[in-house]
Amino acid sequence: MENLEKRMNALGVTDDAIVEKFILGTGKGGQKINKTFSCVYIKHIPTGIEVKCQKERSQALNRFMARRQLCDKIEAIHFQKQSKELAEQAKIRKQKKRRSRKTKEKILQDKRVVSLKKETRKNVANGE
Repeated sequence: MENLEKRMNALGVTDDAIVEKFILGTGKGGQKINKTFSCVYIKHIPTGIEVKCQKERSQALNRFMARRQLCDKIEAIHFQKQSKELAEQAKIRKQKKRRSRKTKEKILQDKRVVSLKKETRKNVANGE
């Protein structure tokens, strides 16, 4: 539980930024599950992420798991943004990078080959 609180603080998730509701459970478990509010619904207002958890019969366990799932989703979004930014930076860096001498020579050699091909296509009768 302490680890979850530390993780939530590190991500900037506070109790004020969370809407938490307890819903009637459904599914297997008989009359007991149908009468208790064991299902937990959490919505993180700043990001709009919603989590619903009803894995266990206990409301406290479901609440813990729902908060853990919320942290997982927020981290996934956060790291996805970071990886997109890093990819964009790498792309710009690659575009600005100067070509090596070998690469320049190879490009010029390829151009010469193409120019020789075009030379052979010229019309001999017109003298072009």
